[in-house]
Amino acid sequence: MSQYTSSSPPPLRHPIPTHPAYIPDPPSTPSSPQGYQPYTTPFQHNYNAGHDQMHGANMHGMPPNPPHQAQGMMPPPDFGAWGMNDATAQFSMQLGQSAVAAGQDYVQRNFGGIFPTTYIKHHFNVSNSYVINKLRIILFPWRHKPWARRVRRSEQGTSEWQPAREDINSPDLYIPVMALVTYVLISALHSGLQKRFHPQVLGESASRAIAVVILDFLFVKTGCYILNVQESSQVVDLIAYGGYKFVGVIVTIAAGFLGLNSTLWGAVFVYCFLANAFFLLRSLRSVVIPDSASSAAPTTVNPAQRRRRITFLFLEAVCQVVYMGFLVRV
Repeated sequence: MSQYTSSSPPPLRHPIPTHPAYIPDPPSTPSSPQGYQPYTTPFQHNYNAGHDQMHGANMHGMPPNPPHQAQGMMPPPDFGAWGMNDATAQFSMQLGQSAVAAGQDYVQRNFGGIFPTTYIKHHFNVSNSYVINKLRIILFPWRHKPWARRVRRSEQGTSEWQPAREDINSPDLYIPVMALVTYVLISALHSGLQKRFHPQVLGESASRAIAVVILDFLFVKTGCYILNVQESSQVVDLIAYGGYKFVGVIVTIAAGFLGLNSTLWGAVFVYCFLANAFFLLRSLRSVVIPDSASSAAPTTVNPAQRRRRITFLFLEAVCQVVYMGFLVRV
């Protein structure tokens, strides 16, 4: 009895669960629809690929590679898992690419002649030094010389204007666009300081600014058509020249924030108007009265045409007081 009580009980052994090496595919049944592909998990494919590689490497006496190196690259998407075969997926992708290409072709055919993409990129080719010097010329144009634009020879052998980065007298779209956006924001700030801000102010300011630019462009374009002015890339150039007036408008509105009296504020407005008018007179001269020595497309202008075009330039300069007076009333 003493020997039985002193002996220890036998150790307990818990069963160790084992997992199958792979998940078997369900057997096909006659009721399965035609073209049905059973879904298999990515773990099963990765495990089978790695297991087969390791088994083959052991048979040839070579060290096995990790499973992620055996894959090489990500496998193509399995469209069959979503009930879509490869033919349908390829057709959908081709249809989407065709729709995008058709949209780009439509925009290029309908708007490419009005706003050429190459000209727009050309007018946004600016640098920091150009922007600073251009703003200085817009606000203080009195002693700037020369005003003639530079011409360069392209790879095709044709003459074209140099970009704004290389020519300070070349028009750009960066300053007009940024000035227009700044005008909208400073108009909203002015309304907020007067306790009458509303989100509608942003839309009204933007609409007013765009309307002035379009009206100014149509006036200059009509005058160039009547005077038979022939110049390449004229649309983008005229829009750029018409957008420089926002620089003087912003300075005038900012002067109102300083609490100046009406006399000083009026003096600031008159100065900005005169500076912008003089800047346009000198800048548009290369468009309306091109110089045969510096023009990309040399033309001949007789004395009578020259007088009419100079009169048109002065009329355009005088109209700036109307445009700027309308814009500063925020």
